[in-house]
Amino acid sequence: MALPATVRRFELDLADSDRGIYEALELRVAQHPSESERYLVARVVARALEHGPGLDFSKGGVSDDEEPALIQRDLRGDLVAWIEIGAPTPDRLHKASKRCGRVVVYAWRSPDELAAAITAREVHRREHLELFALDPEVLDAVAATLDRVNRWSLAVSGGTIYLTVGEALFETTARRVPIA
Repeated sequence: MALPATVRRFELDLADSDRGIYEALELRVAQHPSESERYLVARVVARALEHGPGLDFSKGGVSDDEEPALIQRDLRGDLVAWIEIGAPTPDRLHKASKRCGRVVVYAWRSPDELAAAITAREVHRREHLELFALDPEVLDAVAATLDRVNRWSLAVSGGTIYLTVGEALFETTARRVPIA
């Protein structure tokens, strides 16, 4: 019998002054049994950083081979953005960039090597692919605070991310990794 997913709730106050977005979000996130806390935190942070109309977690979650971690659709249901978390293969990104105009990756493990692999594979429209590096130490520190109900305040100003969880403040960036 397969283990069930753990549902975590995030009450997230988002203040992204770089994009002019100020909203209170209530997210229910299913954590697959094989999903690490670091990956879950990265998914939620990416969800906040990419917040916009039609953006949601994929239906199949982390176990879905056909959809990314986050997917954005317009009102007609057409793909707007394909957002991956972690280290997807260049072949997966090649396929994604043929299906969608905007492909984004939030990585923490060897993002520069991923950029080189994307270039070596000659991923379709790689010049439009957006690759961001997240700090794994910050992700792990935030992961240590996870509970069933999480109250976060996430602010973005001048490219710096300020995440407050309880009394703890985590400061980081999503560094843009160039792809040749």
